[in-house]
Amino acid sequence: FSEQSEVTAQEKETHFFPVMADAPPVDWLISDGLTDYDEALAFMEARVAAIREGTANELVWLVEHPSLYTAGTSAQAADLLTPDRFPVFNTGRGGEYTYHGPGQRVAYVMLDLKRRREDVRAFVTALEQWIVETLAQFNVKGERRADRVGVWVVRPEKPLLANGGMCEDKIAAIGIRLRRWVSFHGIAINVEPELEHFGGIVP
Repeated sequence: FSEQSEVTAQEKETHFFPVMADAPPVDWLISDGLTDYDEALAFMEARVAAIREGTANELVWLVEHPSLYTAGTSAQAADLLTPDRFPVFNTGRGGEYTYHGPGQRVAYVMLDLKRRREDVRAFVTALEQWIVETLAQFNVKGERRADRVGVWVVRPEKPLLANGGMCEDKIAAIGIRLRRWVSFHGIAINVEPELEHFGGIVP
């Protein structure tokens, strides 16, 4: 790995998806530089196994990847428009295709839902709200949508849509996987990525 910093902080636990009172604190790990996807996946697999066995704390891991595409369980081959553009990784997470690359913050969330609620929809909603509240700290107004997973920002400076609605951009995507109620994969927040690279997929 690149040089990393780690902090243990129970107070970082989200209030909208409360943890059991006697649960150990969640570790936070921040990796500098770019982390290879294969390396990240191997690390997550090992950490999830250790969490299940009770030999490691839960973890939120913040990384940035080199440019690549990942395919979720709902991805269709036709939605990969330029398959030779970047490496493509098939994953077991939910969702379709997504792009990862410089300028995008990825948060891999490895939590034991048995210590909270065994409710996948509630967990995804909690992650969305977590993103909304985090963006608000940077004066960015993120919004959830009842019919879609992720977080959006309204763009009033752009032309109205054909239906008269406001234009909006997706600022954060969510794709998770559970193994015996321990989550992995997680969140991708677009900070300042190269937007052209999203043109290689139908996200």
